[in-house]
Amino acid sequence: MSLLNSITFNEAGLVPAIAQDQTTGRVLMMAWMNAEAVEQTLATGYAHYYSRSRQKQWMKGESSGHVQKVLEIYLDCDGDTLLLKIEQTGPACHTNRASCFYKQQIENDWITIEEPLQ
Repeated sequence: MSLLNSITFNEAGLVPAIAQDQTTGRVLMMAWMNAEAVEQTLATGYAHYYSRSRQKQWMKGESSGHVQKVLEIYLDCDGDTLLLKIEQTGPACHTNRASCFYKQQIENDWITIEEPLQ
């Protein structure tokens, strides 16, 4: 597949993928994809990733129902990072927050700026 040939995967066969909310522009999470995850994402229209800790493929939301419908995919100028513009169902973060980026640097500390969703 020529799309896969354009992606520069790292030595572990992975590429970082940033999930961004299509409507708000907010960055929701970053995860890793291997070639199979990219292929599954393209085939299904839903985000699939590779878990380094579990050493396996997974579809975002497969257990929680918090799926990511992929609306657009971009490849950066170096070919080594993907940007997925998505429609998120439920929270994107496993901490039950809308975004995994909920800690902000303020002076010499990380301050939690978003509480878990109820």
